[in-house]
Amino acid sequence: MLSILLPFLGACVVIAAVPGPSTALIIRHSLRGGRRAGFATVLGNETGVFLWGVAAALGFTALLAASQLAYDVMRYAGAAVLIWFGLQALRAARRTGGADEAAEPAAAARSVWRAYRTGVWVNLANPKAAIFAMSFLPQFVPAGAPQLPTVIGLATLQALFEVAFYGTYVWFVHRMKSLFDRASVRRRMEQISGGVLVALGLRLALEG
Repeated sequence: MLSILLPFLGACVVIAAVPGPSTALIIRHSLRGGRRAGFATVLGNETGVFLWGVAAALGFTALLAASQLAYDVMRYAGAAVLIWFGLQALRAARRTGGADEAAEPAAAARSVWRAYRTGVWVNLANPKAAIFAMSFLPQFVPAGAPQLPTVIGLATLQALFEVAFYGTYVWFVHRMKSLFDRASVRRRMEQISGGVLVALGLRLALEG
């Protein structure tokens, strides 16, 4: 089993290190809502990773891969989600200059819950995440092992690993709080994260 886990965790490092929508969201919510919102975004994203793993184990993602229409519908929906969140970031940069949304306890609670939901939605709205789960996880199922519990176990392990990996992003933003608390820096980071999300959404919508 160790011979399977080591290559699997190595692959997880490579996957998590590639910048994408999740990275942009985690950094943005860490800036706006602090560590709690940042970790909530991480947990939301990994909830999506786990759910796609379960769907892959049950064979649902194979249906998505086999139907061009279903894939295209989800692709356009996912693109709309990314563009929407990107535009929200751009509007926030223009309107508030990246002001902290979590100044009061009630606002902090809303920010954390909103960050979690955003993390879930962005992951689940990405058809590439579904296809990737279907093609990636089964490769590490040992010969003779039951596929359903093994794939779900691997999805769980991947999600837990990425919680720790992306948690370092949240930690870094918190450590650099004195720099990121400057309004001009927050505004710029909002603009960058918003632009990245919009660009990724357009790329997803326009891909062949």
